[in-house]
Amino acid sequence: MKPFGASAKGEDVHQISLSGGDLSLNLLTWGAVVQGLHLKGVDHPLTLGSSHLSDYEGTLRYHGSLIGPIANRISNARVRLDGIMYELERNEHGQIHLHSGAQATQLQVWDLIDRADDAVTLGLHLPDGMCGLPGNRDIRVTFKITARATLQMTVTGTTDAKTCMNFANHSYWNLDGSDTWAGHHLRVAADHVLPGTTHDYPTGEIADVTDTPMDFRTGQVVNPETHVFNQNFCVSDKRGPLQDVLWLTGKSGLQMILSTTEPGVQIYDGRVPNRPGRGTYEGLAIEAQCWPDAPNNPNFPSIIVTPDAPYEQITTWRFRTT
Repeated sequence: MKPFGASAKGEDVHQISLSGGDLSLNLLTWGAVVQGLHLKGVDHPLTLGSSHLSDYEGTLRYHGSLIGPIANRISNARVRLDGIMYELERNEHGQIHLHSGAQATQLQVWDLIDRADDAVTLGLHLPDGMCGLPGNRDIRVTFKITARATLQMTVTGTTDAKTCMNFANHSYWNLDGSDTWAGHHLRVAADHVLPGTTHDYPTGEIADVTDTPMDFRTGQVVNPETHVFNQNFCVSDKRGPLQDVLWLTGKSGLQMILSTTEPGVQIYDGRVPNRPGRGTYEGLAIEAQCWPDAPNNPNFPSIIVTPDAPYEQITTWRFRTT
């Protein structure tokens, strides 16, 4: 572990390096950020990152970070729990709650709980009322490199009151190290997708992908000119056992297989340039999570967490050459 700088608030931030098999990972205590993931024999990082903490406090606040306690959008910036309405920060279009606002987990310095050469556990306490939600909450995230080239992330959350949790790692992926993700082949094991409104939250419809541009069940080569991504793919209707749900393959033949316990995968195309000096569509954000805006859609999988039913997510990224 080595110093990575001080936040705007004067908090010390550190970089933690892990290695095992053919993978190496640089992780930040700021936002539990996956700063860079490297595969042996590949001369570029597989995720987009920065060497400057100020970037992660600014335009890169969603790059590689663990978003929470509620990832994605809450359309009316409100959550009702046991008859009480909790008002959340309206930080998008003056009406939408996006990625938990200014107090979110990606904008906090996490504590180092445990570490080994190939694994690390970070922790964060969210006091009652933080991010507008009830409950004294304790969050843990463990990153572990396993097998030949697999990164596993396990996120757990406990609370002393009923609350909401929906975490997501928000890494941007480009397996070729190219200027854009054009030419990657994408396959997603999803029979349905959630269409979005003009403000990018779900309309409430659960749409069959058959005979639509969003049918990626057998895979497609994707390009920014022909593919627009900012929607949730429904890989299941509830949390369940770890399952392979997404395959991303670069023109080089390098493939990433995403496996998760979560019922959804949000894909975003990176149409807004965020890395200083870089252009649009540089990487695909691929976010395993529960379906967005669940509190406003009772037919979506619930994101409610209680003292007797804590939160747990397991997501893995496996790499191989096809």
